[in-house]
Parts: sequence; C-alpha cells; structure tokens
Amino acid sequence: MAKYQLRKTALEILVRVGENGGFSHLLIDQAIRKQGFDQRDEALLTEIVYGTIQRKLTLAYFLDHFLNSRKKIDGWVRWLLYMSMYQMNYLSKVPDHAIIHESVEIAKQKGHQGISSFVNGILRTVQRNGFPDISKIEDQAKKLSIETSHPLWLVERWLNMYGTDTTVKMCRSNLQHKPISVRVQPMKITREEALQRLEEEGYQVESSIFSPQGINVISGNVLKSSLFRTGKLTIQDQTSMLAAEILSAGPEMTVLDACSAPGGKTTHIAEKMNNRGEVHAYDLHSKKAKLVSKRAVELDLTIIEAKQADSRKLAELYEPEHFDRILLDAPCSGFGVLRGKPDIKYHKNVKDIETLSVIQRELLENVASLLKKGGKLVYSTCTVDKAENETVVKEFLAGHEDFQVDRQFVEELPEVLQKGDGISDWGLQIFPYEFDTDGFFLTRLTKN
Repeated sequence: MAKYQLRKTALEILVRVGENGGFSHLLIDQAIRKQGFDQRDEALLTEIVYGTIQRKLTLAYFLDHFLNSRKKIDGWVRWLLYMSMYQMNYLSKVPDHAIIHESVEIAKQKGHQGISSFVNGILRTVQRNGFPDISKIEDQAKKLSIETSHPLWLVERWLNMYGTDTTVKMCRSNLQHKPISVRVQPMKITREEALQRLEEEGYQVESSIFSPQGINVISGNVLKSSLFRTGKLTIQDQTSMLAAEILSAGPEMTVLDACSAPGGKTTHIAEKMNNRGEVHAYDLHSKKAKLVSKRAVELDLTIIEAKQADSRKLAELYEPEHFDRILLDAPCSGFGVLRGKPDIKYHKNVKDIETLSVIQRELLENVASLLKKGGKLVYSTCTVDKAENETVVKEFLAGHEDFQVDRQFVEELPEVLQKGDGISDWGLQIFPYEFDTDGFFLTRLTKN
C-alpha cells in the first residue's frame, strides 16, 4: 500500500461527503473494494471517516479556538484538520506525533509548503494547549449540540418534543456504534442453525429479541460468511424487522409494500408468507425497484413483483379494497438512523420535515383506499420526529372514521418493547438508546 494511503483515502471520502454531499457508507464500501485494505485497515478507515463525520460540529468548535477568524482555508484543509483532531482526541492507539506527521505530509502532497506549515502549526498548538472545555458552555442546548455534534435547531426541537432526559440520551447514543443485525431466510435455514454456523466460523452472535429470524453480530465481518453467499442471510436492522412481524401477513394473501426499496422489509414479508401469495412492491425510482427484485432473487423468493410507480397514484392501477395487508414504510428525515448515517443530521432542516410530512400524509391517504375491510395497514418510518409519526397518524384518523389504531399489535410485541419509553395511543416510537438499535416508529391500523 502507498505511504499514507489509508488517511489520504479517508480525507478523500470526507471531502466528498462534507463538500459534495456524498453518502459516507457507500463511499467507504467503494474505497475498501478499490484499495484492497486488510481487515485492520478497513476498521481504521471506517472509524476515522464515521468518527470525524459524527463529531463534525464538536471538531469545528475545537478548530475555531485555534484559527484566526479572518483566515480562510480550503475545504479539504479543514477536513484534514478535523480528521487529525478526531484521531488526537478520540483515538488512543495512535500517538499524536504520528498523526501530526502524516497530516503534514498529506498537506504537502496535496497542497504546498505553506499549507503543510499551517497544518503543522495548528496541530502542534492543539497538542501543546489541549482541547477546549465544552463543559464551560453555559447555554444547555448549545452545550449539548456541541458535545454531541447535533445541529442546535435539532437539539431544541427534540427538547421541545421529548424533554431533557430523552434528548440527552438520544444525542449521546447517536455517537455510539451499534451491532450489525442479520435476518435468516427461514425456508433455507433456522435461526438456531445459523447461530451455530456463524459461531463455528468465528463470529460472536446472539439472538435478536425483535424477530424470531433476527441475529445480532457482536464481532466479525458477517458479509464474508458463507451463509451470505448461499442466500441464507440478509442484512437488516432489528427495528425494521418489526414492520413485517407486525404486518402479520400469511400464505396466499395479497400484500402491498408501497415504498419498498431496497427490499429488506419486502423480502421479509415474502418469507413470513412462506413464499406463497402475492407481494406487490413499488418504488418511485425504477433503479431502486430493481434493487428489490435483485434482493428477492438472492433470497430465492418468487412471489415479489417490484415495479416503479408513485404510490400516491396506485388507485389508478388497482380496484379499491384489493389488498389484505399494506406496508407503508414512508420516506422520512432519517433521524432514527444517525448512528449508521451521521451525515444526515447536517443535510436536513425544518423545511425538509414539513415537506416530508405532507408526502407521508398523501401516501397514507391514497394507499388506505386499497385495503380490504378487516385488513391491516402498518405505517412506519426510521425517524424520531413526531411531525412525521404521531401527527401523520392523528391527522389521517381524524379524516377516516373507518380506520383505527389496532391496539392488539402492542400485545404482539416482545414484552420488553411493550414497556418502552415510546408507547402511545398512536403507535410505538423506539429511541436509539433503548435497545442499541436504530430509532424507528410504527403503528398498525385496521379498517372496520
């Protein structure tokens, strides 16, 4: 490997994410495949990129204390300093002098002597003086914003919605890694068999409480397991497994997955149906609909038909009351998945939430007419914002007397979830700090 290649690659990814709006998880995967990093370097690259993005606002606060306010620096230089300070403050295995040396050499290669001297001066001052004390910030919302690197408007919004205790726990948990979870294809292997096979291959695993098909991977790159190559496992977060579990779809039913890409929930539904019946899956973009078909093929599921369409217009394709079950996993702000996709919190704003909540209500309004009497409709999102969750459900029910929240779904949840902080009259909000998972909202509606 070329000298400094790992950190040069990390910097390239950070610049593409921070300056051009790229997606960190996709860019990391591409870089790992291209560069052929070994497992240790792969882990370090991921740690540096995700950690720097997760802590961006904290690092910006630190850097401001060492910069002349009139000094203008290029974006890549700023990200190089963020990346270096992240390693100096949060990673203990690499000594400061090594971090500074590599950063100065990268600055020299990418820029010129003046930039490398500037980088060296900043980092030497940081090493000598230490990092600023965040605890001295008097405003509590601002202090939490800087400490946990969440935009101030978002912290204030959560404080108004949930109060201090929940907001603090949510912000802090968003900085923590969560275990990868996988789902077994039950027509190919049982969970018990999969657990045994994975342990034999050297993985540390445990059963998930969220689904009888779920497995948490505590350590090891499970994507390299032989079970993936043979379509016996698929990646899916534990919380999103609840959607298919609560939908209660069975063999020979006709089911609609209105917003299906990339297909995790769609294929889970087909598995719950024992691959008998019909699953009609739609996505607004044809490329994403093809991802659903691809995943179905990988898992040998033949009852899924994935197509492109705006699900607000599906009434033009189907007669009213066509489906026994409907899943609407609506497009959302994604504030429940910040642990795995930290860049989201810097790119969204209040207007985005308002726009999304309108789309969510339109989707729910339009797919509801396609549900049979006595059928079940699950509404879910991967966010923690009430405007996209409870409010959408409340407003829908206010205009549809023939629908109601099916309270029985709470009784069908694992017992520990029934006692969660987010149970309400409108559904279940799972917070990321509760079960070491993504944040997730879901509810089940029935048609009288």
